[in-house]
Amino acid sequence: MTDPTVPEHPVPPPGWEADVVAADGGTVHLRPITPEDADGIQGLMERSSDQTRYYRFFGPMKRLSDKDLYRFTHVDHDHRVAFVVLLGDELIGVGRYDRYPGTDDAEVAFLVEDAHQRRGLGSVLLEHLAAAARERGITRFVAEVLSQNTGMVRVFLDAGYEARRSYEDGVVHLTFPIAPTEQALAVTYEREQRSESRSIGRLLTPQSVAVVGASNDSTKIGHAVLRNLLDAGFAGPIYPVNPAVRHVAGVPAHASIEDIPDDVDLAVLAVPATEVPGVVEACRRKRVKGLVVISGGFGETGPEGLAAERDFVVAARASGMRVVGPNCLGLVNTDPAVSLNASLAPRVPGRGRMGFFAQSGALGVMLLERASNRGIGLSSFVSAGNRADVSGNDMLQYWATDPGTEVVLLHLESFGNPRKFARLARRVGRDKPVVAVKSGRHVGMTAGLAGTSVTVPEESVAALFASAGVIRVQTLAELFDVGTLLAHQPLPAGSRVAIVGNSTAVGVLVADAVLEQGLQLAHERPVDIGTGAPPDEFRAALQAAVDDDAVDAVIAVYLPALAHETEPFGRVLREISAGATKPLVANYLSTDGIPDVLVVRGEDGMPARGSVPSFSTPERAVIALARVAEYAAWRRRPAGEVPELDVDEAAARAVVDGALAEGGGRELTDEEVIALLGAYGVPLLRSRRAEDAEAAVAAAEEVGYPVVLKSTAPWLRHRADLGGTRLDLRDADDVRAGFEAIPSDDPVIVQEMAAPGVPTVVEVVDDPSFGALVSFGVGGVATDLLGDRAFRTLPLTDTDAREMVREPRAWPLLDGYRGSEPVDVAALEDLLLRIARLADDLPEVLALSLEPVIVGPSKPWHGGRSLVVAGAAVRVGPPTARVDPGPRRMFSAADPR
Repeated sequence: MTDPTVPEHPVPPPGWEADVVAADGGTVHLRPITPEDADGIQGLMERSSDQTRYYRFFGPMKRLSDKDLYRFTHVDHDHRVAFVVLLGDELIGVGRYDRYPGTDDAEVAFLVEDAHQRRGLGSVLLEHLAAAARERGITRFVAEVLSQNTGMVRVFLDAGYEARRSYEDGVVHLTFPIAPTEQALAVTYEREQRSESRSIGRLLTPQSVAVVGASNDSTKIGHAVLRNLLDAGFAGPIYPVNPAVRHVAGVPAHASIEDIPDDVDLAVLAVPATEVPGVVEACRRKRVKGLVVISGGFGETGPEGLAAERDFVVAARASGMRVVGPNCLGLVNTDPAVSLNASLAPRVPGRGRMGFFAQSGALGVMLLERASNRGIGLSSFVSAGNRADVSGNDMLQYWATDPGTEVVLLHLESFGNPRKFARLARRVGRDKPVVAVKSGRHVGMTAGLAGTSVTVPEESVAALFASAGVIRVQTLAELFDVGTLLAHQPLPAGSRVAIVGNSTAVGVLVADAVLEQGLQLAHERPVDIGTGAPPDEFRAALQAAVDDDAVDAVIAVYLPALAHETEPFGRVLREISAGATKPLVANYLSTDGIPDVLVVRGEDGMPARGSVPSFSTPERAVIALARVAEYAAWRRRPAGEVPELDVDEAAARAVVDGALAEGGGRELTDEEVIALLGAYGVPLLRSRRAEDAEAAVAAAEEVGYPVVLKSTAPWLRHRADLGGTRLDLRDADDVRAGFEAIPSDDPVIVQEMAAPGVPTVVEVVDDPSFGALVSFGVGGVATDLLGDRAFRTLPLTDTDAREMVREPRAWPLLDGYRGSEPVDVAALEDLLLRIARLADDLPEVLALSLEPVIVGPSKPWHGGRSLVVAGAAVRVGPPTARVDPGPRRMFSAADPR
């Protein structure tokens, strides 16, 4: 039996296969259907209820006929597309579309097994089918749904598309465009957040834990994990798994995880790497919900280990399990209702408000020890090791809605999906601060080490953090300093700082640090009550500073005097802080040492808000306060919008597609550059290309004197010092002389002469992991030498554009430096938004440079324009960046499908 409309062996496009997190937090595998799925489809039909089959086929169909089954499983991946959903080896759902001949419409339908309904699988199938349909030029979906099938009607209506409904003979007819609207994308992101948050919640709140590889040998990691679970007082049953012994640490042991009589939610694997695949398979049969793979010997060892890592993660995900690790420290949940320490860390902090993610296992032990020593409480902690599955992005999704987490701390060695990180961090940061320390600023990680992905340039990381509002710190000590301040004190309303203390010397040090960190002194000098002042005077001075409307934050300085006890002064700090609405930090030294937090206890015994962070040096206190003030200012600023612009994307697309028609990539010609930038409303100077002197004269007369000659030789571009540019040519003789003086036989560009203004530079560079980065700087050799550029990731908002223009140190040159007239900054911001929109619309644009962009006063200046682009170069090629928007899928450092 054959179908003449389907090729014998059609091949689906790459990228259509994906692991996906379901609405309940479990995982499934989605891929295009194949002829080999015939038995799976029949099995799905047999396991489905009469009602489910009736809703799908509008009749009491129990099995598909051979003809229907053949058509169901043989598709062309173009006009007819189908995806199946798998849990392990079992096919649990199928969705398809069939294009109406000669139209851009397609009918869409689903079948999901009863046991797996209400897991959001219909919505997942719809997202992936819509993405595939858009690739194939389909613009609308049509669905026929029985009116009783309210669940399926809701799948379509709740997807964020604008559906039109009609009703006839008990059937609801729905038609909706499948373009990725903002509403549809918002729905996708909301569902993604709920699903991924629940998947992490399943890991952090298990009802039972098994330790596979548990041992009585105190030198083995299996012994340490089991001991730590027991010592933490985990609320549920703990099952050691070891076939060689009957008991481990006094707890009855089981020969395998499948021998455990009860359900197992979380399995911690502490076995050799060679045994991990077999244990994962046993966990699949046991229906374990999640894995923590502490075992090493995978991606960190090289290509073979990476392949083994990929294989077991794919198997785990396909069976519904999330994976922390491998090569990791483990995870911790300090919630008293859970008390989970499924890690190698023998000592973990008490309950607190900070969620902490770290990649490195070895470093994680030290970080937890340091947090414990400083009295810093955590809500939860995850060390992801190679990040083969669970990553920092997953933790951001979880902490975004976790009521027990108010501050997020991240130690990052590399990025997996930076575009998603930026999106998540920007959203989380509006409610909860995200503090990050990124290692490898100057020395990169060895390839493959700890699951490292693409090495990311430092300017890309800075742009990412700036766009997302992430509080970037430089050291681990600073990470804890800032986190502690955020967890216990309110955000400052501004940058004005008052200094109150009993030491003039230390007060002046604090004042110096305040100014060096970009903060302001609320008063000319610190308030010094003197070393002999009693606690009441300390209280009065502090209270006056806290009550002062001209003060946004207070730094208290206390050095112990021989004649006084120190505790009353600490009590003053705690009492004033407890009632303050401004942050209060201290450089507080006591006879008992330096407390990290002057603790105010809440009813639950946790350090409450109002506890006072205390720092060993004035500089550390001020640096922490400065980072928090910067974050508070970011949060006060409007989130910004990506404005609507009048552009001709179709014309620009035609230029790019034409340039790529011969394959590969290349520099665009001057004519192509003019057409591309013109489609986005970029104001270019009039210019013509000339092959010889007389052609240059003719071009100059057409453009209009005065003109500029620019060599097209690559080595002479923008090199006036080498004679590649001739300025202010006012007649034919000047043009002929200028042409002859250029030290190259290449053609020249004849361009109208721009009026005097400030030269600036706008560029787009493609980062393989981030996508396009937009940069801005004031032109000039000194600026190039100092790297005085502002960078931002896409998409660019109006707020981003405003900040970019003002961020370079050379900003005063644009703002009326030494009495000059300020330039039209709004025109620069508009240009940045247009170039960013171009880069976002056209990922084939791998590099773009506008140099110089000459900007003058805001009044009419150059032919009625205040900004003109005098030079442009564009290179196009196949897109290299990972684009974030699209149907939901899981990312893996080991398998970045």
